[in-house]
Amino acid sequence: MFEAVEELVAEHADLEKKLADPSVHADQANARKLNKRYAELTPIVGTYGSWKQAGDDIETARELAADDPDFAAEVKELEQQREELTEKLRLLLVPRDPSDDKDVILEIKAGAGGDESALFAGDLLRMYLRYAERVGWKTEVIDATESELGGYKDVQVAVKTRGQTEPGQGVWARLKYEGGVHRVQRVPATESQGRIHTSAAGVLVTPEAEEVDVEINPNDLRIDVYRSSGPGGQSVNTTDSAVRITHLPTGVVASCQNEKSQLQNKEQALRILRSRLLAAAQEEAEREAADARRSQVRTVDRSEKIRTYNFPENRISDHRVGFKAYNLDQVLDGELDAVIQACVDADSAAKLAAA
Repeated sequence: MFEAVEELVAEHADLEKKLADPSVHADQANARKLNKRYAELTPIVGTYGSWKQAGDDIETARELAADDPDFAAEVKELEQQREELTEKLRLLLVPRDPSDDKDVILEIKAGAGGDESALFAGDLLRMYLRYAERVGWKTEVIDATESELGGYKDVQVAVKTRGQTEPGQGVWARLKYEGGVHRVQRVPATESQGRIHTSAAGVLVTPEAEEVDVEINPNDLRIDVYRSSGPGGQSVNTTDSAVRITHLPTGVVASCQNEKSQLQNKEQALRILRSRLLAAAQEEAEREAADARRSQVRTVDRSEKIRTYNFPENRISDHRVGFKAYNLDQVLDGELDAVIQACVDADSAAKLAAA
């Protein structure tokens, strides 16, 4: 069943030799690439070794049980352990998203519902910032447009890991399931008669692209500058420091007005543009390949409501995987792990079934 693992074991051993060679570390980019692959293979190799050892132990216990019936119970226990290792190994061999270890740019946009939607977008932003704080990630607000009553019409945040992470625990690996329409049901602060309103906010999550991921020809860019808008302050509404960049071949647009200088805003807008182009290229590749192993969770249409936050019942529901819990207050305070894990498990099950 796991014949292909022997090739991965050999690759792991080869990587170990290369990483022990000091000359390899002269090229830091290559060393990081080798270390990343080594880290990906290590849990597979370790589990495979335990799986093989369990098989040998079972054979030994069976031989002993033929002479001494007391060893029969040990055989059953070892067989149970091997079944658990088999399942663990199967999960480790599920095809992985190559972007799982990437950082992300997370964008939240107010949708239907006016001011209430903008307030909800602010609640979602706080939820993600608190979650990032809980798991030890760094966050940076790149650009934001606040609403008059508080909250945000649009906000973009970079979320980054602090150093190397375990496979499957990177920012994209956990937050990629958050993209879609989030619906809220609650009594708005402006509602005088206590009626429950429904509004929504959209969340877009894209892996943050490095310059090597996406090649952008400067001749393909149209760069427009304009006057910043929003709350007053030095250099806001007084200078043409805001920047809008349009990628002409694709029509993808990115803008930034938060920084004081036009150069800083241009750099941030390019950062957003690269990530959007990378996401678009990946989606196009998925469509063309029609890969049967794609996660059912990943392919949910972004226009579809993925989750409902019901305040009167303190209930959160993820409609893609049937997850439901009555701890909405805790989730909005950053306790997102159970919600995300339900999506991860559904994704893994779909890939496993396809494989």
